[in-house]
Amino acid sequence: MRCKPSRATLLLFTLSLAAAPLRAQAPAGPLPPKPGAPVQEIPQAKAPRIQVRVSLVSTPVTVRDKTGQMIHNLAETEFRVLDNGVPQKITHFDLGGDPLSLVLLFENSSRVAPLLPELRKTGILFTQTVMGPSGEAAVVTFNDSIDKLQDFSTDTESIEKTVAQLKPGTSGAKLYDAMAVAVEMLSGRGVAAGAPAGVPTRRRVLLVISEATDAGSDSKLGEVLRQAQHANVTIYSVGLSTTRAQLQAEPRQTTPHITPPGTFPQPPQPGTVQTPTSEQQRYGNIDFMALVVWALSHVKEQIKDHALEVATTATGGMHLATFRDRSIEKAIDEIGGELHSQYTLSYTPSGAGDYGYHEIKVEISRPGLKVRARPGYYLAAPES
Repeated sequence: MRCKPSRATLLLFTLSLAAAPLRAQAPAGPLPPKPGAPVQEIPQAKAPRIQVRVSLVSTPVTVRDKTGQMIHNLAETEFRVLDNGVPQKITHFDLGGDPLSLVLLFENSSRVAPLLPELRKTGILFTQTVMGPSGEAAVVTFNDSIDKLQDFSTDTESIEKTVAQLKPGTSGAKLYDAMAVAVEMLSGRGVAAGAPAGVPTRRRVLLVISEATDAGSDSKLGEVLRQAQHANVTIYSVGLSTTRAQLQAEPRQTTPHITPPGTFPQPPQPGTVQTPTSEQQRYGNIDFMALVVWALSHVKEQIKDHALEVATTATGGMHLATFRDRSIEKAIDEIGGELHSQYTLSYTPSGAGDYGYHEIKVEISRPGLKVRARPGYYLAAPES
């Protein structure tokens, strides 16, 4: 007597028959190659192709005679530009005509607050003497914070009004962070769609009105200078003096001297004699070019001294201190006069090597003239 299979048994039997062809279609291991056919290899990831983009290099060139007078009648053929000793083809030549993109960077910390009334009067100097008829300017202040008071504008009245309303801030001075912000702002200026290669449309200038002291910045000076050089930003500076600010401050209640008259509580700088005019003696025979190269090669290190002189030297600009017989107004006037009387030379580097510091040298065929130009730039290797 046969036993009738249960419904569960019939279901299991049906499922096993359906799975059999599926198992036949899924071999346990890789299929062996057919006779005579090449073995297929596992695709290998291609290494990224590293390309070095060589940027346009622009340098301001100031030419003076033996008496210090600027020379305005030189032709392009009288200039020779060398990059690491290799002659370069000049792709753009101009004498004071390229319009300016300018960032006015003011320190407004409490330490320089007594100088703010004088600074508030300088707006018309910037618009009439520095910017020029086709220039544009932005206004930024810094202390413990960085504030963009005025974006780039050609409206001279708006710029003058912004400068006239400068207000004192906190006691901090994030100079390097503020310079980094200003350089970033300038990096996008003067890039015109369809402009011929090798022809800049605007000159980028950062004008710093500040002490030469940084306090609390995350940015390092060497990093800022590399970016400024890469973006062809020329840095000028008007050095403010805290000693002068203290002399112009409101009278305070006097405190008794802790040392005898004619002596000083702080020791002098090594090798110097402390006097009431010691601040005037702080700038000696310093090799700023050596400091520039060191700062560009050691971007993670902090530069504490002579920051403004190093920055202006690195970019072909000029630093003017205001403690001696030069007022803030006179310093601004000198900078404006130079900007509109200097030559601009541009080239695309070729044959000068790859990474590291590149020395720029500008020569003039006419004898007896003094030349100041951007001394070089740092080309960093791409990170792997």
